[in-house]
Amino acid sequence: MNNLLAFLARHSHWLLFVVLEAASIMLLFRFNSYQGSVWFTSANVVTGKLYEINASVESFISMGKLNEQLTSRNIYLERQIKHLSEMLERTNSDSVLLRSAQVHLLSQYRLIPAKVVGNTVNKKDNLITIDKGSLDGIRPDMGVVGGEGIVGVVYLVSPHYSMVLPVLNSHSNISVMIENRGYFGVLRWEGGDSRMAYVDDIPRHARFNGGDNIVTSGYSALFPPGIHVGKVHRTYNSPDGMSYRLLITLATDFGKLRDVCVINDTKLQERIKLMRAAQDSILSVREN
Repeated sequence: MNNLLAFLARHSHWLLFVVLEAASIMLLFRFNSYQGSVWFTSANVVTGKLYEINASVESFISMGKLNEQLTSRNIYLERQIKHLSEMLERTNSDSVLLRSAQVHLLSQYRLIPAKVVGNTVNKKDNLITIDKGSLDGIRPDMGVVGGEGIVGVVYLVSPHYSMVLPVLNSHSNISVMIENRGYFGVLRWEGGDSRMAYVDDIPRHARFNGGDNIVTSGYSALFPPGIHVGKVHRTYNSPDGMSYRLLITLATDFGKLRDVCVINDTKLQERIKLMRAAQDSILSVREN
């Protein structure tokens, strides 16, 4: 305290000068209109500059937070776009079947929609796993189709999943025919390109052209007739020269297969049971 009083006493004349100057300036600008207006204008300019600087500083400080908000918003929008794209893709995949010419053929059957959860295309004996099983009404020997055409046959069933034996399996043998021409053969796949397969046993007198459609014949008791299989790509002679062998382009792209439908047809199942009973009866007769 003593030091403060000593300081004020030592510099009292300077303090008095500052007080008097401040009082003079105040009186000058208060009681003189011109000087007052100059002071008011200058003060406004300075105040505006200070506000501008303050706004810039606040904007700079809040920019980081704004960037975080924009980033979060972008992530949210990207997720929404991805979700909508997946929904659109699923809708398109499911609706392909409904838009195709197969709708009339399959309208009399109960279709069980399912999604592919496991799939291979590069093996000799490929298998497909779908997310529906016995609890959904699926049984072995049911035909499976996709939006573009035939897929395969249900092979094994558990309560919640099913294993499908696809066309891309060496054990797959499905009866097919050349559409609108009536000649039928057996669809087989021998490995290699997943988009190509063979149709054997087409009779030599058959007349057809490249690009003709191959459809299910309905003779195998696994598929109704007329389900799209593919198109004729090239024609060969069979090894014994007694028939034709067709190289066909499969309609179903197994590498992109996501959505399928299982055909639940009680009449087809009845035919399968009858055929098996007949086979068992024949074997029994042979054994005796």
